Amino acid sequence: MPMPTTEQLTVWSDQYVALWNAGDKAAWEANWRAVGPGDFRMLDPVGTPEKHGFENCCLNPFDLFQPTVKFRVQPGSRFICGNEVAWVMENHFTAADGTPTVLSSIETYRFEEDGSVVIRTYYDVPEHNDESLGQIFQTYLP
Repeated sequence: MPMPTTEQLTVWSDQYVALWNAGDKAAWEANWRAVGPGDFRMLDPVGTPEKHGFENCCLNPFDLFQPTVKFRVQPGSRFICGNEVAWVMENHFTAADGTPTVLSSIETYRFEEDGSVVIRTYYDVPEHNDESLGQIFQTYLP
C-alpha cells in the first residue's frame, strides 16, 4: 500500500471524529482501514505498556469509551505533516456527579508504507475514584 496522501489523511481525520460521535462503529472501522490496513501499535497513554493489533488499538477502545465520551478536535490544532497526523482532542463526558467535563489529550498517528499505524496519546488519566470515567480506565489500563 502506498503512503496515505494528505487528502486521504484529511478525510480520515474528519471522519474519525464524526463517525465516533455518531456511534457508527462499522463506518469508523472502514474509515480506519482505508488508511491503515496493516498492523497497529499504540501507547495510550505514553508511559503505559504498548497495545498491539487493530482490535486492541481501535475496536476495543471504541466499545469501551464511545458510549461515554464524545470528541472534538480543538480548532486550529490538527496538523497533517507527511505521513503523520497530530491534534489536541477534547474528550467530553459527564462526571459521576453530573457535571459536564472535558479532558484534553494530545494524539499523534504515524501511517507507514506497509499499511501499519503507530498511535501515541498524552493525557492525565482520570482518578480511579471518579465513578464515571475513572472506573472505565481501570478496565482499560494494565
